[in-house]
Amino acid sequence: MEALAALPVALDAVGGDKAPGEIVAGARKAADEGVPVVLVGPPERVGDTLGLELIPCTEVIEMAEDPAQGVRRKKDSSLVRIAELVRDGRASAMVSAGNTGATMAAALLRMGRLPKVARPCIATPMPRPGRPPAVLVDSGANVECTPAMLVQFAQMASVFATERNGIADPATALLSIGEEPSKGTSLVKETHALLEAGVPGVRFIGNVEGRDLLGCPADVVVTDGFTGNVALKTAEGTLRFAMRLVLDVLGHDDETRAAGDVLLPHLLAAAAELDPENTGGAMLLGVDGVCVISHGSSSAVAVANAIHIAYDLARAGLSGRLAASISAED
Repeated sequence: MEALAALPVALDAVGGDKAPGEIVAGARKAADEGVPVVLVGPPERVGDTLGLELIPCTEVIEMAEDPAQGVRRKKDSSLVRIAELVRDGRASAMVSAGNTGATMAAALLRMGRLPKVARPCIATPMPRPGRPPAVLVDSGANVECTPAMLVQFAQMASVFATERNGIADPATALLSIGEEPSKGTSLVKETHALLEAGVPGVRFIGNVEGRDLLGCPADVVVTDGFTGNVALKTAEGTLRFAMRLVLDVLGHDDETRAAGDVLLPHLLAAAAELDPENTGGAMLLGVDGVCVISHGSSSAVAVANAIHIAYDLARAGLSGRLAASISAED
């Protein structure tokens, strides 16, 4: 993959709540760490590029805009342009912390789907302290799914878990309301039957429940995009609530503050493992190229991590490995 190693990661410089300041700072950090990066955005909105190359465009798809309409109408937007750079072989991967739906639409419409893929899906890392993160898929791309689509998600996420997290034979589970095969919606039960019967590249271990997502026993958790997104946001909110609760208790009085002086370094180390800033972002699986979707509130650290992940996966030939893993939808 020497050719890809020479290509920069294309970064949407104006996407995200903290753009362009934190986005450009993250790009500069990644570049200083050896990853080639090119910024894309309107020069008047980007401002100081910190010495990085800027490919100018004239439009921006804002966070509140309709994703599909934005991509079709704003053909000279930063999101469309970074996807075209990958498509045209001028960038190794694309990264954005902007409008998630528009990022997906731009990648799909400009880069195209991999052969046999019914729908792309979003793979999001879920923290497991002391172990590589689990992969939750789909975490928001497809509200309505078929069993065959979930099977493809499992195949792609298994490859991703190996390439991204170094797990040689990832265990895959299906998210349901109980461990028994008879539990869940018709979609869950039909998908369970397909996975239980055996799917190439997938080591299926059965169902897991929502309570299992943090510290998950499975390396890959498969569900539809609506359920996955609700589960993801619930887990994120629970972690923030738990951290605030602990800090409030430690600050209650002199005695708890004294205990906090001892515990805080250990708590901060644990919090760092759970912090989504350190994971960089989610991966859009199933498009013909590498697309990393960062959290809208990404800081410079998160952006730099996303750039590193995108660059590494592009060099590893992730798209080709995903294409080879897919079974055609019935």
